[in-house]
Amino acid sequence: MESRKGHAREILRLAVPAFGALVAEPLFLLADSAIVGHLGVAQLAGVGLASAVLHTAVGLMVFLAYSTTPAVARAIGDGQLGKALAAGRDGVWLALLLGVGLAVAGFVAAEPLIGLMGAEGEVQAFAVDYLRWSMPGLVAMLLIFAGTGVLRGLQDTRTPLVVATAGFGLNIVLNLWLVYGLGWSVTGSAVGTSVAQWAMAAVYLVMVRRNAVRHGVSLLPSWRGIRSMTRVGSWLMLRTLSLRAAILVTVLVVTAQGAVNLAAHQLAMTIFSFLAFALDALAIAAQALIGKELGASNAGKARLLTGTMIRWGTGFGVATGLLLAAVAPWAGALFTSDQQVQSVLAVALWILAAGQPIAGYVFVLDGVLIGAGDAKYLALAGLVNLAVYAPLLAAVAISGAGGAAGLGWLWAAFAVGYMAARAVTLGVRARSDRWMVLGSA
Repeated sequence: MESRKGHAREILRLAVPAFGALVAEPLFLLADSAIVGHLGVAQLAGVGLASAVLHTAVGLMVFLAYSTTPAVARAIGDGQLGKALAAGRDGVWLALLLGVGLAVAGFVAAEPLIGLMGAEGEVQAFAVDYLRWSMPGLVAMLLIFAGTGVLRGLQDTRTPLVVATAGFGLNIVLNLWLVYGLGWSVTGSAVGTSVAQWAMAAVYLVMVRRNAVRHGVSLLPSWRGIRSMTRVGSWLMLRTLSLRAAILVTVLVVTAQGAVNLAAHQLAMTIFSFLAFALDALAIAAQALIGKELGASNAGKARLLTGTMIRWGTGFGVATGLLLAAVAPWAGALFTSDQQVQSVLAVALWILAAGQPIAGYVFVLDGVLIGAGDAKYLALAGLVNLAVYAPLLAAVAISGAGGAAGLGWLWAAFAVGYMAARAVTLGVRARSDRWMVLGSA
């Protein structure tokens, strides 16, 4: 009994603060959606399209956190603090290089990228403006990923919570001032978020530098370390690419259903992202704890922690699903005054609520396998999941359904069908022992 209580305390010590830090980005988007939503349907739809493109770029780079966390945690478990800090330093340098390159490319290619999404007229113009002025914040987000990964690997999730809370507060103030005070419309929302993201990134850079100097670790990058990080990250990037491809293709289908459904889908996806990051708090605890225990060659404890977190994740999914189902009829009014968007959104949210228990199971196991460094399997499984989802999405597109029915079937395919495929592929792997590689990588 005491051992179980000890495991619970370990998980909660990391998961509770991680929750606050993880929801920072979806809270940015919720705030942007609420502020922009009251400008009009075209503005909200444009931000939805731009956010889909932006999230694809950011999502592909999430390996900067997901590869850094287990690398640092394994080294800590094996008693090698210098190696842990060096891995974190290399992750920060890689984030800076990738961020600058992506930001420049994104600013130049914003208009053709939005054009590929099928938008026209005002929706396209607002989407291009939002995407271009979000590019400075993209560099900051990648630095935040790397810096957060270092601290998580060091078993510290409290500091990211403080940084995220301050950043969210700053984001709200800046966006209200720039959008309504100065009348900058969607451009103000993007600029305000970028400034807040850079403020957060600056804190992480100072902390990573301070830790490195304190323990005698050089601040200059190790190109061998960067190449190693890139090799591991390539599999995680492929895994994330399959996830982003599923979301992007979903946006293409809903765009054909019209501006009302697109606006409602943007709100539903923002809420899904918020709940996903909330559920992912346990996954972050899994990454840090599983990486540390496998680094210390403690397979038994890693297995026990996995079982506990699976039960908690599924239970949390049930709780969030019930809460979402209860508030679904009124949630739309928080983001838009358009009655059609509110009505269509309620249907999508009810279906999203039904899929939350599956999501809780999926996110925990995803974190466990990332913490174990099982990146290759996650990448290949992601391709299988995408192959299962494609015909479900194609059926929705071919049906030509619109309105509440069209968006409802779309979310049934995504929140239930696609997530169930992920649950099967992750569950099969977790029941084996192939992912439990012991020792420092």
